[in-house]
Amino acid sequence: MSGHLCSKLLFYVGGRHLSSFLEASQYVLPSKLCRTCLFPSHTRDFSSRYGRSDGTSGQDGGNAFCAPRGELDFQLSRLQINAILRANEQSVHIPEFDGRGGPSPVLRFESNQLAANTPLEDRRSSASCLQTRSMLFGVFDGHGGHACAQAVSERLPYYISVAMMSESVLEDLEAAMETLRPVPPILKWYKHHNDYNYRESAALYVKHLRVYWQELLASEEHGNGLNPVDALTYAFQRLDMDLSLESQVPLPNDLMRNTAIQAAFAGCTACVAHVGSEGVHVANAGDCRAVLGVREDDGSWSALQLTQDHNTSNAAEVERVMCQHPASERQTVILDDRLLGVLMPLRAFGDVRFKWSRELQQSVLENGDSDLEALNIYQYAPPNYLTPPYLEVTPEVTYHRLRPQDRFLILASDGLWDEMNSEEAVKLVAEHLTGIHLQEPVSASQLNLGQMHQLLLQRRARATPALDLNAATHLIRHALGTDEYGEMDQERLATMLALPSDLARMYRDDITVTVIYFNPNLNKSSHNK
Repeated sequence: MSGHLCSKLLFYVGGRHLSSFLEASQYVLPSKLCRTCLFPSHTRDFSSRYGRSDGTSGQDGGNAFCAPRGELDFQLSRLQINAILRANEQSVHIPEFDGRGGPSPVLRFESNQLAANTPLEDRRSSASCLQTRSMLFGVFDGHGGHACAQAVSERLPYYISVAMMSESVLEDLEAAMETLRPVPPILKWYKHHNDYNYRESAALYVKHLRVYWQELLASEEHGNGLNPVDALTYAFQRLDMDLSLESQVPLPNDLMRNTAIQAAFAGCTACVAHVGSEGVHVANAGDCRAVLGVREDDGSWSALQLTQDHNTSNAAEVERVMCQHPASERQTVILDDRLLGVLMPLRAFGDVRFKWSRELQQSVLENGDSDLEALNIYQYAPPNYLTPPYLEVTPEVTYHRLRPQDRFLILASDGLWDEMNSEEAVKLVAEHLTGIHLQEPVSASQLNLGQMHQLLLQRRARATPALDLNAATHLIRHALGTDEYGEMDQERLATMLALPSDLARMYRDDITVTVIYFNPNLNKSSHNK
């Protein structure tokens, strides 16, 4: 976890006490913080994705806190806590039978988001593929702003769905476009009312999607459509290429031009699950994660991780990146656990600073008509930028055939996984699903009598029904509010939620979670085949 509640507020930022920052920005700490406050075991960078090789965050620490003078009030009521946690939650039930001759692979899903950045940089997607009787779910963790995650979350499901369509369906789409007839629907979206769309760029997105399906039609081998593995891989690569090209060519107006440049120079990681009658395919690029919740024959629960994090904790991934560059760069390609000492994920959409040549970057930034300073884009090349590209978006695709014991799938950005591991997340969702609290044994030697009594009281309280109907909200609540004993601490939760926006990002990341519940009838019929 990112911090503990203790008796004294003591923040450290780059070796300095936070009090110096608060003083400069004229925050006033209330006296009650001597009782309820945050003591972090570690503070986060101002950006967990970008940083400089000199260890700074790329932002001016002296201006990091600029809120007006006022008292920091960490005493949120239960109603206020619930309102914050539930503002973006979504619950959708899917009809078990879709009217086209077979059961739906998904019965329902629950999703939620909680911002640390202002604005939120994470995005999410959920949609039914109307032509292929499958569903797509995605979690997208943006960095350097929200622009790339926004564009990818809107467009990637279309690219994936189109790639899986048969030649005859694509011909119908092209004929409708050619004759100006209504185009057959491709996706049925499940949107939250807070989800945003780039409506101003819709025409550009449709134009390039059409070019994509025209190229698929021109392929002699397309036939019945690409299989899910190839469709996911090709869609990731093709969309990233389109993001790159759109930022280099003239566009009709300033708004579209600015949006394209921001999307290319920002970045995002992506984890997308395709759920069909044949099972689950997961495509991952970056450090979002997909974890399967499995109920074993004896009633216990286990976590099956379907993705590998693409960062420096993954030795195979580090070696993959190293092998793409000369041996003379082995000391500089990965520096301080970041790509070129700057970027944490080793696969991502956008991030053209790690893909384009220096000359192309300079040409696009200098010859465009955009106000780059207003867009927060600056001419900057990472240190030791010798043999680009250093970054790619090609996803790692895994397949899992659904079994009767496979009950749910958790997709989440790294904001959740920073706070809990895969097993803890599955345990929490399993408890939420079954209403049975799964207790971990505690050794008496670990606690004195007073601590044991307090723990027993907490566990008795936790045995009551969950506060949240939505499992994604349940996960976020526990990610931020769980203490060192694994029990919910309301004071800690209130403190984490009450942190002002210019401070919150140091102690937690944006969190996006989607929990997908499978249709057990489909699992049984597939397993018996």
